[in-house]
Amino acid sequence: MLQIRDILWGFLYIACAVAIQVQVTPTHREISVGESKFFLCEVVGDAKDIDWFAPNGEKILPNNPNIQVSRNDETTSTLTIYHADVDHAGIYKCVAKNGDKEAQATVQVKIFQKITFKNVPSPQEFNEGDDADIVCDVVGSPVPFIIWKHKGARIQANKDVRYNIMENGHLLIRGIKKIDEGAYNCEARVMETGEINFKMINVIVNVLPTIRARQSEVNGTADMGGSILLACDADGYPEPIVTWAHNNVILESGDKYSLTEDGSELVIKDVIKVDEGDYTCIARNKAGEMSQEVSLNVFVQAKITYLNNQTATEFDDEVTLTCEASGDPTPSISWSFQNRMFSEGEQSHDGNIVVRSHARVSSLHLKNVDFTYAGEYLCTASNSIGQDNQPVYLEVRYAPKILGVVAVYTWEGNPANISCGVEAHPGASVTWFRDGLQVPSVNTSNVKIYSTQSSSYLEVSPESQSDFGSYNCTATNAMGTESKEFILIQAEVPSPPEIQRLEPFSSSAAVEFDEPVSFGGVPIIKYRLQWRSDGQDWTGRDYDATEDLTEFTIGGLTPDTNYEVKMSAINGKGEGENSAVVKFKTGPIREPSTPKLEAMVQNQGNALKVNWIMQDDGGSPINHYLVRYKAKHVSDWKPEIRMPRSSEYVVLSGLDWNTEYEIRIVAVNQKGKSEPGILSFRTATEPTTMPGASGSGLSTGAIVGILIVVFFVLLVAVDVTCYFLNKCGVLMCIAINFCGKAGPGAKSKDMEEGKAAFTKDESKEPIVEVRTEEEPTQNQEGVGPTEPNETTPLTEPDGKTKDDVKTEANNTAAEVKTVPNEAPQTNGNESKA
Repeated sequence: MLQIRDILWGFLYIACAVAIQVQVTPTHREISVGESKFFLCEVVGDAKDIDWFAPNGEKILPNNPNIQVSRNDETTSTLTIYHADVDHAGIYKCVAKNGDKEAQATVQVKIFQKITFKNVPSPQEFNEGDDADIVCDVVGSPVPFIIWKHKGARIQANKDVRYNIMENGHLLIRGIKKIDEGAYNCEARVMETGEINFKMINVIVNVLPTIRARQSEVNGTADMGGSILLACDADGYPEPIVTWAHNNVILESGDKYSLTEDGSELVIKDVIKVDEGDYTCIARNKAGEMSQEVSLNVFVQAKITYLNNQTATEFDDEVTLTCEASGDPTPSISWSFQNRMFSEGEQSHDGNIVVRSHARVSSLHLKNVDFTYAGEYLCTASNSIGQDNQPVYLEVRYAPKILGVVAVYTWEGNPANISCGVEAHPGASVTWFRDGLQVPSVNTSNVKIYSTQSSSYLEVSPESQSDFGSYNCTATNAMGTESKEFILIQAEVPSPPEIQRLEPFSSSAAVEFDEPVSFGGVPIIKYRLQWRSDGQDWTGRDYDATEDLTEFTIGGLTPDTNYEVKMSAINGKGEGENSAVVKFKTGPIREPSTPKLEAMVQNQGNALKVNWIMQDDGGSPINHYLVRYKAKHVSDWKPEIRMPRSSEYVVLSGLDWNTEYEIRIVAVNQKGKSEPGILSFRTATEPTTMPGASGSGLSTGAIVGILIVVFFVLLVAVDVTCYFLNKCGVLMCIAINFCGKAGPGAKSKDMEEGKAAFTKDESKEPIVEVRTEEEPTQNQEGVGPTEPNETTPLTEPDGKTKDDVKTEANNTAAEVKTVPNEAPQTNGNESKA
């Protein structure tokens, strides 16, 4: 029985005999990228050629490396795709031909590709303000779509016009900002397969540098060896690099310039004028560059560049001194000569000195040249940066000019120098003449000549009257000759001085006098003062003559006694005649004159040393001194201090700070008290820190507290001792009042010998006896004028009295000591001694 298959093949064979049939297996296929697959083309019928055609219609040639075609036998052909790519996708066609007969079959090839990131650079950098195209190239089959995320949030372009997701999947950010910097997520998805993949892209936003000069204009001084700092501060991202340029030349660190590591500071060394100009500070980074100009002004200190000495002859019409100077700003030029200043346009009163200036040159014109114009002239050039001084010398040639005192006094046997001072240029030779003959001659031995650079001295030792008279000094140089006569005159003794006033006191006298009318030609050396009482020999004393000597004091006189006095003057020639004798009588014994006071502040500031100088003891030795003082703002005086007769000062310590005090000191003799010497002074302000005090020392409060505790402990100890030994004190009082009994071994109320005395009104205060010396009645006739004394009596000839001994023992309020660095202050009760 014939089967159905055989029947079909039979019909097919019959049909093939008529036509060709082609079949490709499989008819479609899905291939992943990278896979390799083949397809079989079977032909029914007689086919001479079997060919494969690619999806683009081109015949696939045998030499294609990725897609190969091979004829297996008469009826089959194989298409092999190696390492499939998305470009290989499409419909492939198998065509069989035999003459004019042709048949074909197709197969559809689909290529599936996983998501692949082809061009996704990271990081991607942009400049701030640019339109940033963030690249993310993704391939896949089917084609994936892209989602962008930033900081975890999806970017929605429809809500922010700054963002745009372009057709190629890139993200466009218009006018990107620094805040847009960060990581962006480029996410690719394929809806058909559910495939998803992503890439993180780091976006960097570079910021164009900003630059600011710390000083847009800097000033410097040239030729001083100094340096100038120019500085710019730059900002941007990334950190900009700073460079400097001057005259379009980039500056580098070296001998002339020094740059900091970041380039922000430029130091110009050894600044000179040519360094002046504009310097460019340039900041660069990936975003670009910015620049800033810094101007350097270089000033030049005034400096004198030309000055030339000049020579002139006396009586020339004119000579000019020229001074030229440089500097920036332009310096002004002035002249000085012997403490006289001359500047532009100024001239001397006589019009002989005129200054004219032009630009940087100044000329000093000297008219009618005189020898006094010779010397050093100082040219001073100054501007706001500094000044320069240089001397220029004017040499004036002139004939000799003779100076010196014409009349010279001396006496026989006393050598005298006749001085002939000579001013001349060039230097002059000097010759001495007497009566037309040059001296000294061979026959003279009492005349000698001594010379210096500017003077010639003729020493004459007169032996007789003939040596006195005229001497001629003649000076000669190349410019001329000058002569001058000098006279040697016989000196005389001075005329007598005149006693103008004599004021007697008890034990002294003040003598005022006028100097002699004639000195005798030579200075007075001494004054001789002589005095005597009735019937006694003259007593005298010589005083060295001084300009201000117009008064003498005679001391050690006997009170109520007649005296007479005379005086004479003495010069080198000898003693002149005595003045007229003046008689006087000393006064009776009286109270001492007012002491003269001097105050000397001590180092601690609140202590004062008061010195006194006794003017006159009134004809009786001083017994003692009484010192009183008080602050001026209070009415009560401090207790009176008695000082011994030999005392010369008292030191007042522990005074109030910054307080004005008044001191009164009285001298006492057997006649009574003097008028008080009065002195006022103010103590210093209390210092905040005691000198030499250590910072770790105890404060005043702590010291007081310690003293109180110590005092309380001692008080308790004394009270306990009194209770047990003498049955008295606070404890004894408590025992009697509260316990009703006395302590053990109690004694009677009477105290033993040496007990304290109490007043009759039963007061517990002890009796204190204060004794003061009886003050003698003041002289009713009043105190006469202050009497000076040649010497101040400090001790009593008969020794100390009992009162003096007691006074010296009790003077505990006054301290006597030597104080360095004393600053004296004197009162107004001062008389000449």
